[in-house]
Parts: sequence; structure tokens; C-alpha cells
Amino acid sequence: MTAPKPRAPKPRARDLGLPFSGTPGPLNAITDVPGVSVGMTTLIDPARQCRTGVTAIRPRPDRDFPQPVWAGFHSLNGNGEMTGTHWINDAGYFQGPILITNTHAIGAAHEGATRWMQENYAQNFTVGHDWAMPVVAETYDGVLNDINALHVRPDHALAALRAATGGPVAEGSVGGGAGMIAYEFKGGTGTASRIVPIGGQNYTVAALVQANYGRRPWFQIAGVPVGAEITDNTFARREQGSIIAIVATDAPLSDAILKGVARRAGLGIARSGSPSGNSSGDIFLAFSVADPMPCPDQAPPVILRHSLNWTLLDPLYLAVVQAVDEAVINAIVANADESFDMVKPAGGKIMGIPTARLLAAMAKYGRGPA
Repeated sequence: MTAPKPRAPKPRARDLGLPFSGTPGPLNAITDVPGVSVGMTTLIDPARQCRTGVTAIRPRPDRDFPQPVWAGFHSLNGNGEMTGTHWINDAGYFQGPILITNTHAIGAAHEGATRWMQENYAQNFTVGHDWAMPVVAETYDGVLNDINALHVRPDHALAALRAATGGPVAEGSVGGGAGMIAYEFKGGTGTASRIVPIGGQNYTVAALVQANYGRRPWFQIAGVPVGAEITDNTFARREQGSIIAIVATDAPLSDAILKGVARRAGLGIARSGSPSGNSSGDIFLAFSVADPMPCPDQAPPVILRHSLNWTLLDPLYLAVVQAVDEAVINAIVANADESFDMVKPAGGKIMGIPTARLLAAMAKYGRGPA
């Protein structure tokens, strides 16, 4: 199986004139946060009913010895999986990469991430009895992908990590988002960022989502009931998806505050209409690249950290909500005007959101391009 040729990128949501609040970073992507890189492996083979992949996020460009990042985790609705979160809840940090894939590929991605950590942090594993505990999250792509065929293998996760780079991030049907559906339109991978001034200094807050959740009647953009205006090609009788949101920042924040940052991702997905359905795994992780330090085993007895004053954080919390919301819409718009075959026995197609009808709906409610 070979990866498909990259598709020409389509206009992003903001490029279409959809109204979003806040000031984005230069790339309007999670890679606006210094040092953060993203890599993807996309697997599409219609003959094998394969439409899936792996998305890899590296919080730091570290090597030889992992540098932890302070982090916070929140499960808005726990019908899903994200590994490593027990330790994040206890210790307030994690080491190494984050991978996002499909539900049945958690094990393969975890093995691939472990192999990558052994490769990238080789010295760390040879000087002591260290272990790898990567973060791997999932959403279900079984409507568009033969998920039981276990197409994702450890080498695919390893390849996504080796490909991680800064710069623009591909969106839509790429990486772990290849087979995902959002609000009964084709969904997938999306990202966005915001610049937040606090205390005379600018900080970046950014999100990457794997959007695979929501029902069409719920769907709205900037308060416009888009789902009520575009009602054809629906298939779901109930919520049956999930969303993973990863929030990154260079603002110095404690792990307690980062838990609060992760919680705000839930407000971000609510902006497009989701009530966090019973069958949805709505799982969020926030991390900060500020205050780099060695592994605790190599750190001095006293670890000094910095944190913004929590009484000044309302603009940062708002930026999280804005970035997550726009990332979701970017994931949907990236597949505009396409159609995607369901796997047997369902049959039928999932449509990408139709651009002309989307813009007509926005204009009808006075929220179209200026």
C-alpha cells in the first residue's frame, strides 16, 4: 500500500470569508507555537476499503533525552481513548510525542511511537532503565474505512513521526483524519491559532483537532444554523463519533491551569453546535512549551517554574475556544465539494460540505463574506 499523492489545498474557512473572532498567528496552525511540529501518514486504497492514517505531533524538537512539557487533560465525554493520561493527571507533564489515529490502531500507533522514542532518545534508554509512555488518541473511522482490517501498522506511526516538521499543516482527509466525519459532512484534521497579549507580551495559543463527531441538525457556524440549511445526505440517527483536540501554547502555565485550558476546548466544540453526545469521545489535552527542563531523573532537587497570573487568563481561555472552533470548521471546509464512499455494508456516500450552499446560508443570515 502506498500513500496517496497530496491533494491541492483548498481555501480554508477564513479564506472563504467566514467570520471568526480573534487574531490568528502567521500560519493559523498549531505549528505557530515555537518548536511544535506535525507529521502525517495517510493511507487511502479504495480496493481495500482503506481510508485512514496517523497524525503525529512533536511538542519539542528534542533529541537524545526527552524534555517534558507541562500538560493538562480533560475528558468531556469519555467514550474514547487517549493513552498516558493517568500520569499526566498525577505528574502534570508528559514526554515524547502525541499520535492520533483510528480506534483499532491504538496499539499499532503506540508501538510505533515507542520505537520512535527508542530511536530518537537512544541515549536516554542506554544510560538507565527508562521507559516510553507516549500519548496516543483515537476516533472511529469505520464508516469510511474497513477499520477491522487493521490497515495502520507501527511503521506508519513511525513514518508520521519521522516526517514531523514545522510550517503549514495539511487539513481535511489527511493523517488520522483521512476517514473521519463531522456533523455528517466529511471531516478530519483541522488546525488554527490565536495571538494573545497578556501583561505586555504576546503569546500563541493553537489547536489541532481530529473532528469526527456531531449530527447535522446541530451544526452551526458563527451562529448560523448551517445544518438546518443543508439537510441532504445525512445518515446518522444518533451521535456516533468523537473529537480529539490538542491545544498548545508558549505561555508559561501550571499544570493546574493547563487542565483548565483543556476544559475550554469543550466550549470550542460547542460553538459549532455539539452538546457532547453520549456516544462521542470528546477528549482534550493541553500543553505548554514554556519552561523547558530535563527529565526529572536528571533534574536538580528544586525545579523552578513560571506561570502567568491566573487572574489575567480570560483572554487566553477565549483564544482556546476560538482556535478549537475554527480548527473544526477548517477540518470540514478542507473537504468541500467532494464525496467519499462508505464501506460495505452501509453503502452510500459522505459528502464534503458544498461551498456555494454554505456561503448562501451564511449570507442568508447576514454572516457571509464582507
